[in-house]
Amino acid sequence: MNLTPKQLTILRLIRDSRVRSGYSPTMQELADELGVSKVTVFEHVEALIKKGALAREPNKARSLSIASNVALPDEEKPVSFPLIGKIAAGYPIEKFEDNDELNLAELFGPSVGRVNATYALCVDGDSMRDEGILDGDYVIVERRDTARNGDRVVALLPNGETTLKTYFKEADHIRLQPANPEFEPIRVKECKIQGIVVGVMRRY
Repeated sequence: MNLTPKQLTILRLIRDSRVRSGYSPTMQELADELGVSKVTVFEHVEALIKKGALAREPNKARSLSIASNVALPDEEKPVSFPLIGKIAAGYPIEKFEDNDELNLAELFGPSVGRVNATYALCVDGDSMRDEGILDGDYVIVERRDTARNGDRVVALLPNGETTLKTYFKEADHIRLQPANPEFEPIRVKECKIQGIVVGVMRRY
């Protein structure tokens, strides 16, 4: 898909806004961010819709969303490290072949058969501590709007807050389950799924 730098910036701004707040920025907000006129932004948005990069719900404000088959450049950069062996405390390294590598794009990228993009979020808090997701960790999230029971999800709550929990659809509500006994489950009638956690990274 042939997109201009301005169009890519608009897609990034829409993605970031939807992840943070669950809705897209207004045309005026996009214009202010880009330093251009509202008319110029409208033209770019219409072009992106025609190209299939953006979708919009009719007669609904702040409803722009990125098409599920579109990945932004910052969501598809492959990163890999040479994988030279296994190690366990007290034992020598078992050497791997020289051409082995740990490819983070393959490890944390979209599931086989899916084209959804991935992004990272920094974890704030300890509610998922017992699943090994700690305060300050980075979760790798596959951009999706549906979830299955047991998925770790980024969910937008009706009050506008975003949370990281394990998703369970129950008889008459959704239970967002923490992994720390100090926190109570969140029970809501509905929520918006912003993505599914596919990996966790920690820096020492």
